[in-house]
Amino acid sequence: MAEIFSFDVVSDFERQELVNTLDQAKREISQRYDLKGTDTKVDLDQDNIFITTNSELTLNAVNDIVRQKAIKRKLSLRIFEYGEIESVSGNKVKQTILLKQGIKQEIAKKISKNIRDQFKKINVSINGETLRVSSKSKNDLQLAIKLISDLEESLNIPLKANNFR
Repeated sequence: MAEIFSFDVVSDFERQELVNTLDQAKREISQRYDLKGTDTKVDLDQDNIFITTNSELTLNAVNDIVRQKAIKRKLSLRIFEYGEIESVSGNKVKQTILLKQGIKQEIAKKISKNIRDQFKKINVSINGETLRVSSKSKNDLQLAIKLISDLEESLNIPLKANNFR
């Protein structure tokens, strides 16, 4: 009997790496001469990052710092979905950055259709916010992983293949 191989497609990030990224960004913000006295706050909750500072110029600099630190810690910049810049009390601005996790149903269907159109002998099943891709051929699965990394560009979401069995 032929063995079946599989892997899962997920849209996720390492939370501890994000915490470390924000800690490094806060440290740099407190030490940079051009950002001293701006009263900048970077806060993290379960699904969002909140940045509060005194001007849009400072906000752009803080966003650049967060992106640089995320890249160094090997986090995909696609996990960040930047919200509108709001004016808050005391002549301050605030921006909420949504952290993208999980694959939405319509995107999962697009990915599944793309894989099945390219590879006839691969089975794809949608399990909540993940996709299970299975086949008898390891080579087909490796080609599917390559296809998924190409789809990541066009769909603008972070995709990873894990649990390769």
